[in-house]
Amino acid sequence: MTTTLRTAAELHARTRAGRRAVVMTMGALHEGHATLIRAARAIAGPDGEVVVTVFVNPLQFGQGEDLDRYPRTLDADVKIAEQAGADVVFAPAVDEVYPGGEPQVRISAGPMGERLEGSSRPGHFDGMLTVVAKLLHLTRPDVALFGQKDAQQLALIRRMVRDLNFGIEIVGVPTVREEDGLALSSRNRYLSPKERRTALALSQALFAGSDRHAAQEALRARAREVPATRARAEALSAIGESRAAADAHAVAKAVPGAAAAVRAAARLVLDEAARLDPPLELDYLALVDPSDFTEITDHEDDYTGEAVLAVAARVGTTRLIDNVPLTFGAAS
Repeated sequence: MTTTLRTAAELHARTRAGRRAVVMTMGALHEGHATLIRAARAIAGPDGEVVVTVFVNPLQFGQGEDLDRYPRTLDADVKIAEQAGADVVFAPAVDEVYPGGEPQVRISAGPMGERLEGSSRPGHFDGMLTVVAKLLHLTRPDVALFGQKDAQQLALIRRMVRDLNFGIEIVGVPTVREEDGLALSSRNRYLSPKERRTALALSQALFAGSDRHAAQEALRARAREVPATRARAEALSAIGESRAAADAHAVAKAVPGAAAAVRAAARLVLDEAARLDPPLELDYLALVDPSDFTEITDHEDDYTGEAVLAVAARVGTTRLIDNVPLTFGAAS
């Protein structure tokens, strides 16, 4: 049976033999959170302990954002946590986390925290990192798990833990989606049926970009295997092999503009969604290096390595984010 605790002292008084795995949430748990908890259970093992934190952090909400509107469903959250394998739900009051009121000393997210989500929500990542640091101290885990849906948040937490020597393992868990492709989020419940149909454009745009990326990578691999492709295309064209020549031309053009092609495929879907009723209001579409969330430019034709295609948009009054990981030039 899952135990609900309100203070760090109660949590510290518990005895445990194995590893403690922590999943941090703001409540309103759904299947995405349950997936994180099940992953934590697998990591902790039968002798370890899984702690789920439920805390709506006021520092993460900017002026005009939905702090008061954010759902508080602790009883339901405890049931979901228990079914997924949690041993403890740690649900502290604001005074427990911030005993002296809003902290005067906070963690700065630095330049990475000013990009994308940080640009749209100034101060958000400072507040997020501050509460994550506090909860890591309060819960004292061996490992903490976070969803990859919040890719920039995950990257910043990993950087904080490394830069400040927390000595805690950070595990990212893949995004969980509903059957129609929409990434699971506590904010999905705000969407009307018509708004939800529009919101599907976020995942559809990412999938279109991902499909275009896969096609580009296949052509990139072909280009490595078949040297002098442009000359080959011209030769094939000269002897009337039009279909083979067209394929060879495509291979020859595969590498340049790969980033631009991925963005363009995603943008096409988003532009169409902007004309729907209700419309999708795009905040950003970005293809970034996940190590620092700097943009991969259209001129970086030789870019190789990991990337994140990320999108944020509003539908009605609800703001949603989503992303997919990509790898450029996996083979050489």
